[in-house]
Amino acid sequence: SYGSIEWRGVHFGQKAHSWREFIDIPKRSRDAFAAALSIHPAESKDLKLLLDQGWKLLDPDELTATPDEYQDFIRRSRGELAIAKSGYVKANSGWFSDRSICYLASGRPVLAQDTGLAAHLPLGEGLLAFSTPDQLLQALDQVNRFYPRHAAAARRLAESHFDSDQVLSRLLASLS
Repeated sequence: SYGSIEWRGVHFGQKAHSWREFIDIPKRSRDAFAAALSIHPAESKDLKLLLDQGWKLLDPDELTATPDEYQDFIRRSRGELAIAKSGYVKANSGWFSDRSICYLASGRPVLAQDTGLAAHLPLGEGLLAFSTPDQLLQALDQVNRFYPRHAAAARRLAESHFDSDQVLSRLLASLS
C-alpha cells in the first residue's frame, strides 16, 4: 500500500480520507451497516466516531480466516458499500475492487464510490456508483426498492465482465 502523496497540488489520500465524508450514512439511512475495518485499538477516537454514527464494526481477520468463511460472509451480506481510497477517487482511473467482484458474483449489489467506473463498466443495475453522500443514499434507496432486480443484474454483470473465459479470452487476444 502507498502512503498519502501530494502531486501537482492534488492530495491522493487513503481510505480513511474517503470514509470521513460518508461517516454519517448509517444515521441518515434506515439500513444497518457493518464495516470490516482493521483499525488499531489505540485509535479510540476513530472507533468511537464510527460506533456513534451507527456502524457495526467487524473483525476482518475473523471474516477472512479461511476462503469458506470469506465466501460465507459475502453470502450473508445484502450487498457491498465500497468506499475507495481517496487517491483512486482523485485519479479517476476506474479502479474497482476484486472484493466487489466477489459480491457481484454472489448476486449481491455493489454501491461503489465513483473512481471513473462508467468508462469501464455498465452502471445502474447491480452496480451503482456514487460521489456524494446524497448520491449514495439515492442509490441505496434504488437497491432497496428493487432488490431482486439489482441482485440478478449483479450476477449477470459478473458473468459478462469478470468470468474467467471472458477475461482470459480478451487478454490472450490482446497479446496476439
